Amino acid sequence: MGKKLYLGIDVGSVSINVVTMDEGLVPVEKIYVRTEGKPIQILKKALEDMAASIPAGCEIGGVGITGSGRELGAALVGADAVKNEITAHGTAALTYIPDARTVLEIGGQDSKIILLRNGVVSDFAMNTVCAAWTGSFLDRQAARMNIPIEKFGELALKSTSPVRIAGRCAVFAESDMIHKQQMGCSQEDIIRGLCEALVRNYLNNVGKGKEILPKVVFQGGVAANRGIQKAFEEALGTSIIVPEHYDVMGALGAAILARRAVARSGGTQFKGFHAIRDDFRTKSFDCQGCPNMCELVQIMAGHRVVARWGDRCGKWAVGSFSNRSSAN
Repeated sequence: MGKKLYLGIDVGSVSINVVTMDEGLVPVEKIYVRTEGKPIQILKKALEDMAASIPAGCEIGGVGITGSGRELGAALVGADAVKNEITAHGTAALTYIPDARTVLEIGGQDSKIILLRNGVVSDFAMNTVCAAWTGSFLDRQAARMNIPIEKFGELALKSTSPVRIAGRCAVFAESDMIHKQQMGCSQEDIIRGLCEALVRNYLNNVGKGKEILPKVVFQGGVAANRGIQKAFEEALGTSIIVPEHYDVMGALGAAILARRAVARSGGTQFKGFHAIRDDFRTKSFDCQGCPNMCELVQIMAGHRVVARWGDRCGKWAVGSFSNRSSAN
């Protein structure tokens, strides 16, 4: 029997992250790719690349999936743990930083805060209404200013006189930024002001009413921005920890949860990397069976339905997830 690796997959709206982790919970390989509006094709390509990177003598011992597209990922490859992002990110933080008490997570389309107490998730909040002030907004501003997003943090730290950017609404913030540019403010000061506005917005909305205690861990793709990390440190009056694998912590958490699930069940539901060669496509329709009018989503492999979800009563269920850890 070969050495076991655990596969973690985070299918998000902006990026897809795939990691492998060994029995000692040490990350072996990670892949971070943009979704580009094509989650099936991009996930298949990421899994093909990961399959090619598996060392000789190793085998996949379990698979965990998280993210907004977790059911899609589970339908493609099979999974032992299908968990929401709160559980996955909290699990990863507690595994690699056991005394963490607060997780700040900002991704491409959402942001969340997770409170950890006594080794478990005790509370959380997400920006459920508006996707403003997330990675996508920063990407858009970087493109508008013709600056690589990777340079944002570096430029923010060079600011000597940051301007105040309206932070309540992203539309007003963009107008305010343009106004500051027309006034002759430097790019460094505008970007620093943008970082501070993002932090104000996060703390006043996602973090409102939450007891933010150290150690504070910053996860998600936006954690690469040193300017935002610095702004959080100044606003909270404490140091902020950015984990080594900050960008794939959700996928790592899913892999850890898969390892636990397999330990309980004794075997994996992983279909094998060869399964991704199928021609998958999605289709949605509305159920007319009752006043709920549920919107169903189904995954097809050729003419075969491999998974279907979205109904409240279970009438249309195909590809049962009951033999895996709960998706909640």
